[in-house]
Amino acid sequence: MRESLIIGSRGSRLALIQTESVAAKIRALAPRLNISIRRIVTAGDRDRRHSLDQIGTAVFVKELEEALLAGQIDLAVHSLKDVPTEISAGLCLPAVLARIDPRDVLVANCPLDAMAPGSVIGTDSLRRTVQFLKVRPDLRVRDIRGNVDTRLAKVARGEFDGVLVAAAALLRLGCQDRITYYLPLEQCLPAVGQGALAIEARAGDKEVAELVTPLNHWPTVQAVTAERAFLQALGGGCRAPIGALGTMRGETLTLEGMVGNMGHQKILRHSMTGSAQEPTRLGENLAQAMMRLGAADFIAEVVLK
Repeated sequence: MRESLIIGSRGSRLALIQTESVAAKIRALAPRLNISIRRIVTAGDRDRRHSLDQIGTAVFVKELEEALLAGQIDLAVHSLKDVPTEISAGLCLPAVLARIDPRDVLVANCPLDAMAPGSVIGTDSLRRTVQFLKVRPDLRVRDIRGNVDTRLAKVARGEFDGVLVAAAALLRLGCQDRITYYLPLEQCLPAVGQGALAIEARAGDKEVAELVTPLNHWPTVQAVTAERAFLQALGGGCRAPIGALGTMRGETLTLEGMVGNMGHQKILRHSMTGSAQEPTRLGENLAQAMMRLGAADFIAEVVLK
């Protein structure tokens, strides 16, 4: 019987809050287990100069995965939206926890409808950019890096008039009072997996898998499985402006997806409904339908840059 468990986490305040919340749930399942958290710096944390679409996939998980494979940690906690659709060899996702609010939000010093034309909004996401500019095409979007606290501070100092971030991040940080505007899902579909936390472990570690499996939230698992299948079938990775959201209604799963074109400020949106028992098929079918509508050309524009 295992006596201790080492959980790997990025070092930001948000990441540590998320990891501690998972650790608390595991302690409730195994009160005698000695749990510790090890902070690990990732490439995405080190590189604050380049936008995420420039530095590639897995930038917030690679070092954590290396620590897992080396046996330095027993599991890692990730924001699922940061996890590539292809899991590294020898690793698995034994648990995905219940998703919280998947929406994007604006944090600004004044209401959205009061922002003057030309106001500068910060985001590192092409997906957020292309959708937000459909709402306020008269505003300017500028790249911003750094953790959520850093971004909020830049708004407070007046370096940006506002920033776009995930609602889930502010909710977990206890900063929901900073939210100026929730972008409706009709205006802005979230990143694949946004709002959900995932636990990653070694594929052969049955003891850890059995320990964390009770934390799985089935409706979230089915929804994000469809979203990740959609993203993988499109082949856009984290570089293309792609969003998706799965919604469960009983045994029915509805998946809505979007692909954006930055050059022409166009957005393709489409949805499909299928069985909650076949989320992968639903995601792949939606991707194929959107490819027929022209999504391949949108993605190629970004990938070939």
